[in-house]
Amino acid sequence: MKNSREIMEILEAYDLTGSYRAAAELAGCDHHTVARYVKMRAAGQEPAARRHRDRAIDIYLPKIEELVHRSGGRIRADVVHKRIVAMGFTGGERTTRRTVAEAKAQFRAGQRRIYRPWITEPGLWLQWDWGDGPVIGGRKATLWCAWLAWSRFRVVIPVWDKTLPTITACLDATLRRIGGVPAYALTDNEKTVTTDHIAGIAVRNPEIVEVARHYGMTIRTCIPADPESKGGSEATVRIAKADLVPKDVNLLEEYRSFASLEAACRTFCEEVNGRVHRETRRKPVEMLAEERTRLHPLPRQPFTVAFGTTRRVNWDATISVEAVRYSVPHQLIDTRVWARFHGDELVVTAVEADGTAREVARHPRGAAGSPVIDDAHYPPREDKLADRTPRATSAEEAAFLMIGPGAATWLVEAGNMGARRVKSKMAEAVALSKLYSTAEVDRALGTAAVTGRFSEKDLLSILDYQVGLTATEPTRASEDHSLQPGTSAWARFGTTTSTDHEDSI
Repeated sequence: MKNSREIMEILEAYDLTGSYRAAAELAGCDHHTVARYVKMRAAGQEPAARRHRDRAIDIYLPKIEELVHRSGGRIRADVVHKRIVAMGFTGGERTTRRTVAEAKAQFRAGQRRIYRPWITEPGLWLQWDWGDGPVIGGRKATLWCAWLAWSRFRVVIPVWDKTLPTITACLDATLRRIGGVPAYALTDNEKTVTTDHIAGIAVRNPEIVEVARHYGMTIRTCIPADPESKGGSEATVRIAKADLVPKDVNLLEEYRSFASLEAACRTFCEEVNGRVHRETRRKPVEMLAEERTRLHPLPRQPFTVAFGTTRRVNWDATISVEAVRYSVPHQLIDTRVWARFHGDELVVTAVEADGTAREVARHPRGAAGSPVIDDAHYPPREDKLADRTPRATSAEEAAFLMIGPGAATWLVEAGNMGARRVKSKMAEAVALSKLYSTAEVDRALGTAAVTGRFSEKDLLSILDYQVGLTATEPTRASEDHSLQPGTSAWARFGTTTSTDHEDSI
């Protein structure tokens, strides 16, 4: 098959010479090829078009097209090949694969969905969807992914569940982050939003309707099993999972706590909203400033009915639910929170000063009389038992402690051992520090503390011993002297005299 350039050269050679053979010599091909292309041009046919030649599989094309249509373009070529072989086809599987691929391409061309560009307007549409989050402590988190259609502003919030109170809290946090309320919110047909479909009409969950009425917006849902109708939020979920969920492609480390995941989500939102969008050529955070002028005012208080019942936080940073005390962060002491049970867990929600609702605690269901306490809700406690450093409260104590760390150790150990007349012994140590050096007395006090010697005159005895060791020159054995006993006593062994024998008798 000649390409377009070669065909043009053949036709130009024929127009120049007017002879098939002469044009063939100029173009470097057979004169029959020149004649064929000249006749095709004269008949108004496309010379570059491939001429179809009859194939052995052509008689099976209707069956192949039927199978492709019945399967919706999903049938495999090897399955088609087995079918037509049973009908008498003797060709190879490669021919079948090419023919099936052509039939599928024609089927998709006839079934292709045509999209009309969605021209967004500021202040109209907010979309949200859910994405699978990372596993933290053996429990899988979920990512709330919201997307403001006109400005492309994204909000990602990690949560533990997808219940209606969680949706309300995430929706409230999203609206407060964007600074207003759009006219519509588009999402999936989950039971928290749509309870049923009757004759193609979505029946809304009455509780989500109350939430939407509180904020002054309308909840819309996409066509069931049609994620393409909310592609903006789908893209937000895909981008968030690619950047936040640890995988082999991003080499992210596992999150040690839920707080670290929240910090990562905030950082992710700042990055994606602060960089130039490839379609609008502007930063979403800059476009959001313009879109806020078209958003509805945001209520001061969130929709707290869905958060459960109110509880007052006691002075010990706990709340009482069904006669069980549960801890909350100590910063919430003497404030009001909302508590609700989700399965076997108690979820506590608090409303911040700016009106944002957030989950502050989550506990397993407890039993009456057994408080459920989380140490992370309290500030670090000072270990008073571990802090055993003596502190002087008088001039006498200060004089003793100024001797050194050995004196402090001696005082601590003497108190633990219940030593008698501690103050008089401290005064004795101060007096000895004036006769001896302070370092020597401090060393003696440390030795007494380690060995547990707190009796009378023990300190002076240890001090004299240590000073004596320091003053006396140590004795070192020379090479001329040995501590090994001699053998002279064995010289007379076995040689006793008669006199010795008589004396022995």
